Amino acid sequence: MEQRIKMMLPHLNEKQKRLFLASEAIEYGRGGIAETIRLSGVSRNTIKRGIDELQRGVITDGKVRKSGGGRKIIEEKNPEIEEAIHKIIDNSTYGNPERVLSYTIESFRKIAEELNKQGIQVGYVTVGEILESMGYSKQANQKMLQVGEPHPDRNAQFEHINNTAARYINAGDPVISVDTKKKENIGNFKNDGKEYRQNKNPRKVLDHDFLIEELGKIAPYGVYNLNNNIGFVNVGTSHDTSEFAVESISRWWENVGKYTYPGKGRIYITCDSGGSNSCRARMWKYQLQQFADRTGLNIEVSHFPRGTSKWNKVEHRLFCFISKNWQGKPLIDVQTAVDLIGSTRTNTGLEVICVRDDTEYKLAKKISDKDYKTIKINHIPPFETWNYKILHS
Repeated sequence: MEQRIKMMLPHLNEKQKRLFLASEAIEYGRGGIAETIRLSGVSRNTIKRGIDELQRGVITDGKVRKSGGGRKIIEEKNPEIEEAIHKIIDNSTYGNPERVLSYTIESFRKIAEELNKQGIQVGYVTVGEILESMGYSKQANQKMLQVGEPHPDRNAQFEHINNTAARYINAGDPVISVDTKKKENIGNFKNDGKEYRQNKNPRKVLDHDFLIEELGKIAPYGVYNLNNNIGFVNVGTSHDTSEFAVESISRWWENVGKYTYPGKGRIYITCDSGGSNSCRARMWKYQLQQFADRTGLNIEVSHFPRGTSKWNKVEHRLFCFISKNWQGKPLIDVQTAVDLIGSTRTNTGLEVICVRDDTEYKLAKKISDKDYKTIKINHIPPFETWNYKILHS
């Protein structure tokens, strides 16, 4: 009997185990239930239930458990659990720059503990399953740490950005995070990541990554709207200049913004301190003035301090999902890149709109002192280099 139980149990499902052990107990005779419990470790109720089923001649329907049995799915009992988890790992709608990557270090147990404090009873294993269904996963290391001493005003600027974003969002005014994604060569080049294909049939790509002049490269400029989790990408085929950056913002406003926020008279932009939207770029501010005059918007801008660009929301709310969506797929032409970017979606509701920009943007264009003086700019203390408003005429 002991030999049979040891050999059979690993191969049986729950119902089969119950009926098999019940039959062994009946065959054993007096004391059979106790002996079966000792050898198998199952409960008395399980064996007695199996005996009852055998004696009543229950017809199996192929199911292991009765329909409707078992505990209710946690999402049914607590439909708000995904939003609660999202807030724990990202801290708030507009986010705290100190915690934007917290999902890479928060353990499932810590998240479960926090949920239990909020009255949502859930185990850490279930938390892991829900996180996976929400599109989260374990992440590789990222180059996030700044070499040298961080700027002494960094945290204060983070606080300013958070407080300003919260004020705009609460008032229903648009808040956007902008930046240029890494430039990509166009052609049949290897793209990091893997895609599903038939076994032993990998996609063949070029054995080098040198630029093909006639195909060129693209500069995707992203606009992420913090209010509603919608991304907009303007794929430029020319140079990444301040003129291109503001044109990308303008295209977002004309295609999305003015319809989403009708009648609004102001907008808040967060961006890096360098690149095409540098806090010291005269052309950036001049082009923003032209945009303000065209739209009638007053524009408030905040720059992240040097060395902290990865905390800008567009990086981890938009660009990382674009990279994940096109992993393993060569960007053989510009339209392929546009289609892949535009098809990016996430379980948390991210939608992406993508357009192509074939305008030729010239490098090293200068703004005269006369034109620069036409900019209606109000600097915001105490960090006036990073924070300012541009008012429309």
